[in-house]
Amino acid sequence: MRNLNVGIIGAGRIGRVHAQNLAYHVRGVNVVAVADVMLEAAQKLAADLQIPAVYGDPQPIFQDKNVDAVVICSSTDTHASLIEDAALAGKHIFCEKPIALDLSRIDRALSAVDKAGVKLQIGFNRRFDPSFKRVHEMVAAGEIGQPHILRITSRDPAPPPISYVKVSGGIFLDMAIHDFDMARYVVGSEVEEVYAAGNVLVDPAIGEAGDVDTAVITLRFANGALGVIDNSRKAVYGYDQRVEVFGSAGMVVVANKTPDNATRSDASGVHSALPLYFFVERYTEAYILEMQDFVQAVRENKQPPVTGMDGRIPVVMGFAAKKSLAEHRPVKLSEITA
Repeated sequence: MRNLNVGIIGAGRIGRVHAQNLAYHVRGVNVVAVADVMLEAAQKLAADLQIPAVYGDPQPIFQDKNVDAVVICSSTDTHASLIEDAALAGKHIFCEKPIALDLSRIDRALSAVDKAGVKLQIGFNRRFDPSFKRVHEMVAAGEIGQPHILRITSRDPAPPPISYVKVSGGIFLDMAIHDFDMARYVVGSEVEEVYAAGNVLVDPAIGEAGDVDTAVITLRFANGALGVIDNSRKAVYGYDQRVEVFGSAGMVVVANKTPDNATRSDASGVHSALPLYFFVERYTEAYILEMQDFVQAVRENKQPPVTGMDGRIPVVMGFAAKKSLAEHRPVKLSEITA
């Protein structure tokens, strides 16, 4: 079987992560092209990884018959149209989340993928973290009995730039969206109702931009389980990522990852390392594994592990959370329509 030829669209931070992983950690792949509207970024990535073709526009990648698949890492507002272009060109697609911030645009993109018969995987990388995947497997196997309570803590070490907050869709669509996906993934049931509370406790400029920086979200699942997600834009001690599922026969917990697990005790207290600082370090292995699974799905003609519908549902949950916060009430996902 020949190698899979892949083009990278978007040469920013996450585009570089995926390109490096494909080049160095995924077998049977050639990274043959990169495109970015900031041509210098694409040229730098190409030079670093010896990528032969460099463009300031993604269209030549779609037009190249030797390209089998694309990895879309550009800004959110371009994702849906690039998915449609890639599908029309017959390219398999990996796309970072979210697909779009408009459900009708998401639906058009997913329709284009279905019509073209290509693969689409959405970049919810946390599913591929070995610890979180183990929680999913344990719950699915009934090892903790019937799930009763889910707790997810997700706190960033520092808030994003205000320019990002203004266009990202807000905390529920750029940050909690990962937690919404994790909730479905680890509990193994769909969320039917969301209730969100939020406040501006970190940076007043975030409030001025129309968002909150601190939130607590409760979830009601179809299987009867209840969930709680807490989010903050600023945890002074690092990237805080924890999950707990409590059930009728037990409980499973995932703690934070640290650079080492050494603990020093002295007269002033007990000391250990802070959590890894940000998502690239915390989810290094997950980013590799998700790309390996995407390539395997394409090469073996299997359904990708995170489908287009898996990409759509957390956006619906994000809209439900925004509506709940604005209206001070629980909101059923069935209320959110395209």
